[in-house]
Amino acid sequence: MNQTPQDPTMQPPPAAHLPETPSPQAVALELTVVLPCLNEAETLAVCVDKALAALADNSIAGEVIVADNGSTDGSQAIATRHGARLVNVPIRGYGAALNAGIQAARGRYVLMADADDSYDFSHIPRFLAELRSGADLVMGNRFRGGILPGAMPPLHRYLGNPVLSFLGRRFFHAPIGDFHCGIRAFSKDAYNRLGIRTTGMEFASEMVVKSALLGQKIAEVPTTLKKDGRSRPPHLRTWRDGWRHLRFLLLYSPRWLFFYPGLALMLVGLVLMAWLLPASRPLGHVNLGVDTLAYISAAVLVGFQLVFFAVAAKVFAISEGLLPEDEGFQRWFHYITLETGLLVGALLVLCGIAIALSSVFSWAHTGYGHLPPVQMMRRTLPAMLCLMLGTEVCFASFFLSLLGLRRR
Repeated sequence: MNQTPQDPTMQPPPAAHLPETPSPQAVALELTVVLPCLNEAETLAVCVDKALAALADNSIAGEVIVADNGSTDGSQAIATRHGARLVNVPIRGYGAALNAGIQAARGRYVLMADADDSYDFSHIPRFLAELRSGADLVMGNRFRGGILPGAMPPLHRYLGNPVLSFLGRRFFHAPIGDFHCGIRAFSKDAYNRLGIRTTGMEFASEMVVKSALLGQKIAEVPTTLKKDGRSRPPHLRTWRDGWRHLRFLLLYSPRWLFFYPGLALMLVGLVLMAWLLPASRPLGHVNLGVDTLAYISAAVLVGFQLVFFAVAAKVFAISEGLLPEDEGFQRWFHYITLETGLLVGALLVLCGIAIALSSVFSWAHTGYGHLPPVQMMRRTLPAMLCLMLGTEVCFASFFLSLLGLRRR
């Protein structure tokens, strides 16, 4: 993937200047090879030639599209001179260029690859065989096929790609060992169902994430990576683009970003509260008392807020079409309604008031005199927590109900 990275806009990629629609008499094509291009004059010709040769050698009815992203080095002329169809894409971005090329494709299937001569186009039949067998998305795996010396920086090979691929498998159950391989193939129908929004480097991650979330059939084939043929540095920037891919994975997984950390904070906090409320507890050489109890109460409150963020983010993402419908998630709302939330919130508020009143009665019993601070804090902290949680539950219920209005 070697296009200029752009900040994700989370808006549908804009339309490009596409060629005229082919006539009904046009020959039906099986495969379109799409090459995104931004100043690739050094390597574009050889990539187009190799792609066309792979199609011809394997008797594949296909075409090559060069989706040009505003090159200033004559790449456009090179593309047409070597037999590719040119699509001019005025909006910059790796994803914008690819989306325009894919939308212009006349083939039933599409294979995308970088135009830097780092991928082996003779592997096209491997991808096409999986597509013909029913796969919706076929990813290349460079770690299985082979990474030649100098082809991938050590930081990418041993840290960036393995970590991001692991998170992609963990977050989205995508059976992929090389999450960011730049050569991949898919059916055009399956791609159109994804509704991809990003226009920058995150395009590659969004494709895999949404394909996995929609339950599409994903396959993987080995492919090789060699050092690209350009004399200039690649467009990819290690730390900036690595962070952007990680950020995208987190934003598309409210469960891992919000829900699991929040649930852990709440459960651990409640258990520790129950342990510390009766009395201070020794732990090694330290003594855990009401000061610890105060921090634990804050952890429970923060945990609840994270869980609420997870639910709200999920509802919003589904409503906006960023995430697919989730029947299991939707079933919860048959039981967790606005009225249920208000009832739970009211009970928590009443519980907090009851604890606070018991403190007042204890104070009155002493003639409103001095009370032991530690003893009172063991009542004050749970009372405050119940009052705050109850209030948040009530207003969170209204907010979720508001988010759900559009869905209903």
